[in-house]
Amino acid sequence: MNFSKKFGQINANILMDLDDAKRALEAKGREVINLSIGTPDMPPADFVMKAVSEAMLEPENYKYGMTESAELIEAVQHWYRTRYNVELGRENILAVNGSQEGIAHIAFPLCDRGDIVLVPDPCYQIFSFGPTMADVELEYMPLLKENNYIIDLDAIPEDIAIRAKMMVVSYPNNPTTAHAGRDFYERLVAFAKKYDIIVIHDNAYSELIYDYEPGLSFLEIEGASDVGIEFNSLSKSYNLTGLRLSFALGNADIIKRFRAFRSQIDYGICKAVQTAAIAALTGPQDVVVKNREEYRRRRDILCKGLNEIGWKVPITDSTMFTWFPIPPQYTSSVKFTFDLLEKAGVLCVPGVSFGALGEGYVRMALVQPADKLERAVRNIKESGIL
Repeated sequence: MNFSKKFGQINANILMDLDDAKRALEAKGREVINLSIGTPDMPPADFVMKAVSEAMLEPENYKYGMTESAELIEAVQHWYRTRYNVELGRENILAVNGSQEGIAHIAFPLCDRGDIVLVPDPCYQIFSFGPTMADVELEYMPLLKENNYIIDLDAIPEDIAIRAKMMVVSYPNNPTTAHAGRDFYERLVAFAKKYDIIVIHDNAYSELIYDYEPGLSFLEIEGASDVGIEFNSLSKSYNLTGLRLSFALGNADIIKRFRAFRSQIDYGICKAVQTAAIAALTGPQDVVVKNREEYRRRRDILCKGLNEIGWKVPITDSTMFTWFPIPPQYTSSVKFTFDLLEKAGVLCVPGVSFGALGEGYVRMALVQPADKLERAVRNIKESGIL
């Protein structure tokens, strides 16, 4: 058989390899504390689960969703008005099957073959893989520790900026856990206007900033809707990762073209899932506050615990992840990741899987309860890997 030269030989996401290694260790009777994939272990709010359960008993909700219900549009408008002080029209909102699916496809209606798309390095893999599927050329924007992992817009060569069609930005950032202030977004909008670049902003973690003011929306910035859109998700804020519901929000022309493109590949969001979203967005927001407080507690346990046993790591201030330098005796994040799994039974993700500049780091997700994180620290200490 002949397969695609571009994608037919592609390697699986490293999370699949790590899961295989985890299962092999568990088959030997070993406990594995899984800090790899970022799926919340905390439940959704009871009233959200009740709403979706009742909706699934309605036969009408098993038909194609086709488009967003009026109630869902109103819920999103309410959410952005009350949380970010941003007014959105119907033409500014499109529901998608999770931010990952949306970002995977957004370049298709916006870019032509050979166009330049600017993406961060390191970055969440779909930020680069999605545009790659659309046959664009990638140019990387380094996220450097000395810049607090904030994109240095002035360092982007002018000839590249002139040719760029689109750029992908995400703060609070996965994997580096950095968050950006209003001044960065103001410079981003000015940069995009100067060079006529479409901005795609992923805003999955604005509710998970621990020691500073809550995160903002890209759309809060004057002129942002002139140059781009953002994706905002229910997955992490409301513990609804499995329902796969996110929103593309912002520039009406981009939303219109994206909606037309997606109509060829999708028949809309399940109506019962829309019901869950309406409940989450319009109901009590206690779950968001509780999530943030719990992740902060876990952050303290893991980061402070590792520092106490000799692994000098930064104290994460946002997202549900941590971004740690590997111990100095290691030069490969992949080697360290698999050694950590084998010796300590702790599973994380090697930084190099997020891009070349991720080498030398590992990402850990705060998706285990406090007692398991304490045990992870103890296991790492007793393993001798440090």
